[in-house]
Amino acid sequence: MQHFSVFLLYITMHITHVKLAKSLHFFSCWYSRNFAGMWNSRALLRLLSLLHYLLLFHSVLPLFSAQGSNTTPWNTLSGSPPLVIARGGFSGIYPDSSDLAYSLAAQTSLANVILWCDVQLTKDREGICIPNIKLENATDIGHISEFKSKTYSVNGVQTSGYFSVDYTLKELLSNVILIQGDYTRTNRFDGSGFPILTVNELVRRETPNPPGLWLNIQHDVFYAQHNLSMKNFVLSVSRTVNVSYISSPEAGFLRNLRELVKPSKTKLVFRFLEKDKVDPSTNQTYGSLLKNLTSIKTFASGILVPKEYIWPVDPTSLYLLPHTSLVSDAHKLGLELFASDFMNDISISYNYSYDPVAEYLNFIDNGNFSIDGVLSDFPLTSSEAIDCFAHIGLNAPKQVNTLIISKYGASGDYPPCTDLAYGKAISDGVDVLDCPVQMSKDGIPFCLSSIDLIESTDVAQSSFSRLGKTIPEIKSGNGIFTFDLAWNDIKSLSPLMLNPHPINNLYRNPEYNKKGQFLTLSDFLNLTKAHTSTLSVVIIIENAAYLARKQNLSVTDAVIDTLSRAGYDKPGAPKVMIQSTNSSVLLKFKEKAKYELVYKIDEIVGGAVDSAISDIRRFAHSVVVKKASVYPVSELFVIGSTKIVSKFKSSNLSVYVETFSNEFVSQAWDFLSDAYVEINTFVQDAEIDGVITDFPKTANSYRRNKCLNLGDNTPAYMEPVAVGGLLQAMDKSFLPPAMAPAPPLTEHEVTEPPLPPPSKIAPSSPISGTQAGAQPPHNAQAKVTVCFFLSTLTVLVASLLF
Repeated sequence: MQHFSVFLLYITMHITHVKLAKSLHFFSCWYSRNFAGMWNSRALLRLLSLLHYLLLFHSVLPLFSAQGSNTTPWNTLSGSPPLVIARGGFSGIYPDSSDLAYSLAAQTSLANVILWCDVQLTKDREGICIPNIKLENATDIGHISEFKSKTYSVNGVQTSGYFSVDYTLKELLSNVILIQGDYTRTNRFDGSGFPILTVNELVRRETPNPPGLWLNIQHDVFYAQHNLSMKNFVLSVSRTVNVSYISSPEAGFLRNLRELVKPSKTKLVFRFLEKDKVDPSTNQTYGSLLKNLTSIKTFASGILVPKEYIWPVDPTSLYLLPHTSLVSDAHKLGLELFASDFMNDISISYNYSYDPVAEYLNFIDNGNFSIDGVLSDFPLTSSEAIDCFAHIGLNAPKQVNTLIISKYGASGDYPPCTDLAYGKAISDGVDVLDCPVQMSKDGIPFCLSSIDLIESTDVAQSSFSRLGKTIPEIKSGNGIFTFDLAWNDIKSLSPLMLNPHPINNLYRNPEYNKKGQFLTLSDFLNLTKAHTSTLSVVIIIENAAYLARKQNLSVTDAVIDTLSRAGYDKPGAPKVMIQSTNSSVLLKFKEKAKYELVYKIDEIVGGAVDSAISDIRRFAHSVVVKKASVYPVSELFVIGSTKIVSKFKSSNLSVYVETFSNEFVSQAWDFLSDAYVEINTFVQDAEIDGVITDFPKTANSYRRNKCLNLGDNTPAYMEPVAVGGLLQAMDKSFLPPAMAPAPPLTEHEVTEPPLPPPSKIAPSSPISGTQAGAQPPHNAQAKVTVCFFLSTLTVLVASLLF
């Protein structure tokens, strides 16, 4: 038996597959221990039979391993993750095709990012990267007197402009610079003097590790009319530069190039334009060419299509229509499929809730198909979508414990403070559901985003429109206030979507206007209690002093009573937070119950003096601040950071920040029109404790993404942005206006007079003749003046209580 064990060990040493070797070694030891002395022919036969089985298993194991290595969550043609193609670099921020745009794309994207260059040819046959055949659409050439506009036929259309065919490379480099050609994007980098880049210069600047290169040849026919050969240029540049992809919307150009490039080195991609446009090399519309992908396969290995070819969008409702079969059709023929027109700073289908990551995922991680690459102006966002957010769900483990607090429920998707908004917030994974409590005329507390019904209901179009009045103590301008209508009247009104960015023509889903029901505070508490014991609530109370003094309504007593009736003051009940800008409201709750008390600072402040923080600690456990109090901005550029978060946290006050929205115009340019970049910077750099958001799903997806907690292996697209980094790339004359630092919060702005008891005076009638434009008080402006004796008495009582 000892000899046979040696024999098995010998075989083990000569088997390369580690698992099988370990199995044989284990078996030899086991047999020696258990069958020593039982050596016979039958045992040997069985042992050899087992050995034969193991060796057979070893011989076929590589086949299974090979099959296993091909299993992938990606439904791309190759099974690899989709590619990110950076159109003109990071052209969503910097001028398209500028060196800084390419550099930022290479630094903040996937390691295998492909840099896209729209090639134009100069008079002396040099290839330059400019996104449009009309140079004035991306450079300042139209403002230079020595250059003259001309008119040429471009694809059969007489077109006036400045064309590269009229100038040598030296002429362009000596006088012309790249500027932002998209007027919806910032022009503050136009003075930075970005030179036009040749293809070779682009690659040289990215040395020693140049990313892949994609050359797009848009107008071969036009350049041929001017005795310039795109084919010769491409073949020439390919001798010195590794070109990964060449695309063109002209089938004739790709056919001529097919036999001249190595498919293993350079792939040819046919680019589809709008379906009614005509390919000048075939005189066929792209719609007709789309019907014959088999012919495309004869000269190209892939196709590039506008994203609407795959997921059409209804032009009226802006809802997605059913996806087409284009991806599967292309893959069946062995064609890769790439999609274009991905941008963070445009309106997208309402299905995506203004979240570009959600849009990417619908193209790459929908359970049915995945495109093979995306052409994006914001390659960081597409990179994080692929690497961090694909193939995870809302139930994936949290990577950070940042608290998610709703803003009127999921009010980015549904009318605020309705059953629909609250239900969506709960399903989206919110931690704390908010109810801004308002009071009806008959004393019913209910949830509504504003005391002014005009802001979120159709009251102005109802018979109650006659109740309009101006109350400067509450708000400037006219309003129709909740305390002038009974609850039955209020619940008969229709909810309206909030639209915080109408000036930018960005509107939230109008499909849900007048949908949903308003909830009393009691209904709200029952809703939240029924879902999960981990769901907390925050009750927001404002205008308490006015309601008590002028309307004989005690909102604090109503909230305390409703919470008690719902059992929220008993052990084991869900967590309750009480939030207010009025310290006296929080002091009253401190006397009555053990809730988390949250003080909201409703002004932008640059910090807080020590005495103010000490005062806040008397009545609050946490604070709410605005985003600009953490990262001050000037014309949507971050100009610095404050120490307000660390200062509050060092005093054991948690810090929650508002408001995080998906719409790109709600974010500073520094956050790259990406809600996840913004949240990540506040969480990782500022170290806030919670985000207040009208899109809870985005915040919940963020804290579950796969790229957090990776230490030194954290990818660049999940690093916080460098505060004020964009300012460094600007010419001094283009910097946003300098701003004085916001003043710190002081103690006298925190201290409030005690809440008055409810008055016995009948509610006031509509006020007429009140001066419009008066500002209501808030806690970073002077408070209502209190007589010296009352202030002294307040301090004395406070000292006795605390």
